[in-house]
Amino acid sequence: MKSMVIGGIILIVALIAGTYFIAGDAFNSDDYINSLTMLGAIAIITITVFVALKYVNQIKNDTASGELKEDNWDGIGEYGNPIPTGWGLAFIGAIVWMFWYWGFGYPTNGFSQIGQWNEETIEYNKKFASKWENPSKDTLTAMGESIFLVQCAPCHGVDAEGIEGKAQNLTHRISKDSVKYVIKNGANNFTEKYPGGMPPMMLTDEADIDAVATYVAGGFKGEQPTAYGVCAGCHGADGKGIAYVAPSIIDYSDDLVQTVLSNGKKGHIGKMPSFKGRLNATQEKALATYIRSLGE
Repeated sequence: MKSMVIGGIILIVALIAGTYFIAGDAFNSDDYINSLTMLGAIAIITITVFVALKYVNQIKNDTASGELKEDNWDGIGEYGNPIPTGWGLAFIGAIVWMFWYWGFGYPTNGFSQIGQWNEETIEYNKKFASKWENPSKDTLTAMGESIFLVQCAPCHGVDAEGIEGKAQNLTHRISKDSVKYVIKNGANNFTEKYPGGMPPMMLTDEADIDAVATYVAGGFKGEQPTAYGVCAGCHGADGKGIAYVAPSIIDYSDDLVQTVLSNGKKGHIGKMPSFKGRLNATQEKALATYIRSLGE
């Protein structure tokens, strides 16, 4: 046993030295949390090693004794012995330490870089909203172009004509392939503003699908196909959509762009991720204004 204790002490010293060697620079600062963390590491290492030694020694030397509990099978079962005193005290102590740490050791209302960043962001957004409370169309277009070049151009291209296999062309309303994809597969990822979604295969005849896709992609020009009547029930005869029923399919309305930014979009090319939280309401409106200007 004596040799095991000596070996345990050597192991503890080695582990503590290794911990300090790897993260020692952090403990030279004035932040007491780092020192508290080091003390916790020392305590965990020490307790773990000595508990392990204790039970290794018991396995080597102790024999089971006591009365078996009533629930056993052919004499194989658990003894009704009380839990080890040290284990019980350590368990209770860990619970007490947990509440102390949450309440006093590292209070949630203390300073944090994330909290500071959030406060500064909120303050900046307030100033931004106040400055651009009533922007003109030209201002929105210019702002939207800057946002587009940073957030959207990596997939849609700096000229908004799309990158093949990555994102669609935004210089006109929508491609024929995109319309066909939605007709055949439906769309239900805009449930926040359009709870009903769009079920797939509202049109089943290939000729009707092709005629409607050509008409919608062409900007509602020419004679309206009879089959479009199925779409008009939700999107309206003019394609401008109905609030909380279906979005506009004739232009990039503010509502449609904001909904796509918040929810992402799955189409025939692939899936666009959600941009929720990246842009404020004014920036989303500016982006929609700029995208519409591309078609103009």
